[in-house]
Amino acid sequence: MNLKEKDSKYIAGTYARFPLEIVRGEGSVAYDEEGKKYIDLSTGIAVNTFGYCDEVWQDAIKEQIGTVQHTSNLFYTNPCADLAEILCERTGMKKVFFSNSGAEANECAIKTARKYAFDKYGDYSHSTIITLKNSFHGRTITTLAATGQDVFHNTFAPFTEGFVYAEPNNIESVEELASKNNCCAIMFELVQGEGGVCPLTQEFVDGMRSLAEKYELLLICDEVQTGNGRTGELYSFMNYGFTPDIFSTAKGLAGGLPLGATVMGEKVENTLSPSSHGSTFGGNPVCCAAAKSIINRIDEKLLSEVKEKSKYIIDTLSAAEGVKSVTGLGFMLGVETEKEAKEVIAACREKGVIVISAKNKVRLLPALNIDFDVLKEAIEIIKDCCKGE
Repeated sequence: MNLKEKDSKYIAGTYARFPLEIVRGEGSVAYDEEGKKYIDLSTGIAVNTFGYCDEVWQDAIKEQIGTVQHTSNLFYTNPCADLAEILCERTGMKKVFFSNSGAEANECAIKTARKYAFDKYGDYSHSTIITLKNSFHGRTITTLAATGQDVFHNTFAPFTEGFVYAEPNNIESVEELASKNNCCAIMFELVQGEGGVCPLTQEFVDGMRSLAEKYELLLICDEVQTGNGRTGELYSFMNYGFTPDIFSTAKGLAGGLPLGATVMGEKVENTLSPSSHGSTFGGNPVCCAAAKSIINRIDEKLLSEVKEKSKYIIDTLSAAEGVKSVTGLGFMLGVETEKEAKEVIAACREKGVIVISAKNKVRLLPALNIDFDVLKEAIEIIKDCCKGE
């Protein structure tokens, strides 16, 4: 059997794979089995923060894996504590729970909010969480329930109860739900990634903050895709001038290894107690060592470069033939094209550029350190693929 036949026979059919085998990569460039070069503007869906096989990242992993690759959370490890300290010091938050993925990080955020409300009220009366329509929070039963898209609310029922859905960028919709339900939190992505790379407005975010204060709600910011430098700030809430009570992150946190984090502010820092939550692999020392090597290099200089390159992409593609609009922040961008997105994506791949979709848009998620000349080469190819016949 060749690779595609073996994949089809033995791997669950949950992915509509592109007809491409990536056999190796370096920086922002990947190669297939025939040696063809591709500029990768997808980074494993915002995971490979510094591209493929980054040397600093590799060295951090090699050093840790030769020391302790895993121990249970019954014991202390330096990488875990170091990373938690870095995340708290860089964000002003207080405590971190480590897991393995974004869905798990969001599960922990939901559990924390509900336990906070239980501790506050002494019962389950305030367990409802407001999320936004068009959102995406994960593929577990509970995070699917939190996701505000009807397309995900089928075939796996019954779903976890306790979620209501407001219209994004419509603060009256949020207040109506807050006033009619006993809620404990509002959960949101500041840029709705899987929903089409749609940013929330500053006015709406400010309104959510006011409603959270009025109705005594926690603010939970889902930074799974937007976090770790992706939007031009370390975390996307920094673009909006506030700090949430809880934020979740994963994807690019460990630069290619599985690691999620639920980061908690002062209100909820002591909500989780021994045995109230756990994760066998959460805080794995190798993953945490990898994450330290990523987060410590996301500095103001790098973030400034992300913003500069993002402006170049937006300005260039917004003026390009066949492009209707460009949305998003930093290196999390959605390009609405006159052609169907899948047609543009296929044409880009044929010409050596890897991009992916977000609903009806072409989604761009470059490595934070992509070389400007490499980026410009990729954008010229995208422009060409967007043109009419």
